Amino acid sequence: MEFLYALSIGAMVAAGIYMMLERHAVRVVLGIAMIAAAANLVIFVAGGVGTVVPPVVPYGESVLASNAANPLPQALVLTAIVIGFALISFAIVLAYRTFRVLGTLDTDAMTVAENEGTPFTHRAEPSEGTRP
Repeated sequence: MEFLYALSIGAMVAAGIYMMLERHAVRVVLGIAMIAAAANLVIFVAGGVGTVVPPVVPYGESVLASNAANPLPQALVLTAIVIGFALISFAIVLAYRTFRVLGTLDTDAMTVAENEGTPFTHRAEPSEGTRP
């Protein structure tokens, strides 16, 4: 069963990397989302898959039952979901703003900075009143 999970997570990571290498900015954002989901699955599967007892301490006990699920990976997955959502939200807003400013989402057509040149190639002229 773990092999099936590992295979599906590997396929998700491969598809996410493939999408991140595309020229379209929306596909890059979707690739980031797919890799974030695969990372969440890795953390979740690392905590154990076969347990059926929830990680709740019974009344009158001070520790979890021996067959209870590990609560740490669940807490890490919840944190990773929030961080991934924030990252994807920022990337979507960045892609939208890029489209509004440049008029395209094709990364090869985003050459505004390249057309301006580098500031290190032009020699600055001294202003009046200053000595060289």
